[in-house]
Amino acid sequence: MPFIRRTARQALPMLSLCALALWLGGLLWEAGTQAATPADDGLCGRYGGLPDGNGPHAGMVSVPGGRFQMGDNDHYAEEAVQHEVQVGGFWIDRTDVTNAQFARFVAATGYVTVAERAPAAHEAQRLPPAQRVPGSAVFVRPQQGHAGEWRFMPGANWRHPLGPSSDIEAQANHPVVQIAYEDALAYAHWLGRELPTEAQWEYAARGALLAKPYAWGDRFMPEGKPMANTWQGPFPLVDEGSDGYAGTSPVGCFPANAFGLYDMAGNVWQWTRTVYRPRHIAGVELNPNGPDAVEGVDPRRGATGPARVIKGGSHLCSPNYCMRYRPSARQPAEPGLGTSHIGFRTVMNATQ
Repeated sequence: MPFIRRTARQALPMLSLCALALWLGGLLWEAGTQAATPADDGLCGRYGGLPDGNGPHAGMVSVPGGRFQMGDNDHYAEEAVQHEVQVGGFWIDRTDVTNAQFARFVAATGYVTVAERAPAAHEAQRLPPAQRVPGSAVFVRPQQGHAGEWRFMPGANWRHPLGPSSDIEAQANHPVVQIAYEDALAYAHWLGRELPTEAQWEYAARGALLAKPYAWGDRFMPEGKPMANTWQGPFPLVDEGSDGYAGTSPVGCFPANAFGLYDMAGNVWQWTRTVYRPRHIAGVELNPNGPDAVEGVDPRRGATGPARVIKGGSHLCSPNYCMRYRPSARQPAEPGLGTSHIGFRTVMNATQ
């Protein structure tokens, strides 16, 4: 997953080469691999992408407040220091915001996303000519003899998530992607909502399993059953698709957690409004928002502001790379850049 680099349009994710060392040359991608059908618990097979009802909490789940141990001292360094956090009650979207939901927002407001805009003149001067046009970051899937890789793709945006030749006509119930931080915030504010803080997101993801490494328990694949849309095989060479998907999946195709929330691991990363710092601060916290945006907490501060925390991992996370499909896992993301594997969900305080 990407870390912050020089400008939003240069912030393309850097892929670890360590996986390549584990596999000898000659391992080829076999085009046309047939993916297994995932166990559908009922939502993704019948959900059209728009929640029922028109009230302020349409498509949301009420999460009671409580205390939990946020972070993890046993995995990646940025997840430490584990510390006690208390959060008040709040509402959170049952699923990632879908293409259908975002399309309704755009139709009502005429909003134009960051990926659909040409870069500002002062920024364009610092960019290669190929990146002085509207576009965004796309993971190009493995092809025979070639590993997958990230590229800046002119014409990539939420309507064309993998580039101008792609579309979302058959993906109304997939999570919307190619959404920069300000795009997600604009959608949330249109509904009178906010993006979750990192603490809210992690608490919601854990459900009632406050001390487990995964949102569903102790094991990544209990009894060999995929519990989230992730990458199977040696990343970035081969995605076997044995969970049923290569790329994003419709929301809700894997079991919900104890709060009734879907896809709190895998499928797409999710924006939070918390400014990133490389580690947690020890001590008890009450409804923490994270550091101030003006604090220099991350030396990789991007051209469009400080990094924001993203949570949950994505369909590009595998056991040999990333492994961030856990509630405590976290990454920084350049706020001015959307990608083909970052989406979001919204929250409201319980009093709203």
